Amino acid sequence: MKILQKLSRRAYSRAYKGAALALVISVGNGALSLPARAADGAAQVAQQAVAPPDYDDPAMWAAGPGGAGPAGALPQGASPAARDPGVDVFYVHPTTFRSKKGKWNQDPLDAVANKWTDESVIQRQASAFTGCCTVWAPRYRAASSNALGSADHRDAAYALGYSDVERAFDWFLEHVSKGRPFIIAGHSQGGKHVGDLLEKRIEGTALEGRMVAAYIIGINLAEGDFGLRFKSTPVCAKADQTGCAIQWNAVLAGADLAPLVAAYEKSFTDVHGDVAGSRPLCINPVTFDRDRPAAISSQALGAVPGEPGFGPMQPLHKGAVAVRCEQGLAVVYPAPGLGLKPLPGGVMHYHDVGLFWADLRANAQLRTQSWLEAHSAGVN
Repeated sequence: MKILQKLSRRAYSRAYKGAALALVISVGNGALSLPARAADGAAQVAQQAVAPPDYDDPAMWAAGPGGAGPAGALPQGASPAARDPGVDVFYVHPTTFRSKKGKWNQDPLDAVANKWTDESVIQRQASAFTGCCTVWAPRYRAASSNALGSADHRDAAYALGYSDVERAFDWFLEHVSKGRPFIIAGHSQGGKHVGDLLEKRIEGTALEGRMVAAYIIGINLAEGDFGLRFKSTPVCAKADQTGCAIQWNAVLAGADLAPLVAAYEKSFTDVHGDVAGSRPLCINPVTFDRDRPAAISSQALGAVPGEPGFGPMQPLHKGAVAVRCEQGLAVVYPAPGLGLKPLPGGVMHYHDVGLFWADLRANAQLRTQSWLEAHSAGVN
């Protein structure tokens, strides 16, 4: 087991480095690959794809049919899980599959990959939502870290993963939500898929009125996406606002922001052209208020220390991080005792959620309460 844990930690690190690199290069930007090579890559992804998950099978959910599962884990110092909540969360996990060369998508039946997914991210991210909601987290054919680093395979691998996420969401709506309010949430690749759900399945439908919020974390959304890509969903300007979207990308204080911002802005202009709104969107993950872009450490409710990995989470550290939105990025000042390692360039992608675990938990509770109070007459 110690060998497995060591290898899996290394795999997680390498997978997230690949994911972070893909974020900076520009997620899903087809302009990076030649059409013929991209077509070849898409064919390879399709040929290699395993059978799609059957979401009637409880094994195809990391959390949901059998209870919270790994999402039910709580660090010491956390508020208790909600009892019989009236709101559900549809959570999509980030990239966790570091494949062998030439493996483009995760197999939902891969027990080793699933264990790593459950303990390194479902436990550390999805658990933040149990204070307000029942968590549903599908297993899916997520793009591998290799795919994210391959311009020829990236888009096709993402598309395969999204096809599962969309089917899981439809299953969730039919069999679980059944008219109840819901939150959609995801990080990194999961954030990309959640953003696509918002754009393709929620906007312009009755689901808009049931969506408490969309937490699209650790992925590149620009200010201008709201109005150009998302036609009717606003940015969450206040901590208790509902029917809106939230994003942040954490970067260590002292990092050179210019190359990161330039890469993010390029991914916007490559799609929309040279129009206003290319600046990355940053909602401060402590204040959750656009009029309060900075927070001192004493305001922070609690961070999860340590690197993501097997085993229980360490106790929450309250007041351990200051953060301010600067040039569209969440610039963080974490306490040294948290033991968090940045990626190259000071990118804190691993810790986008863990740094603000208790703050996210409290905010999801606040938005849920706000939605329920506003719709008290029509809630089942």
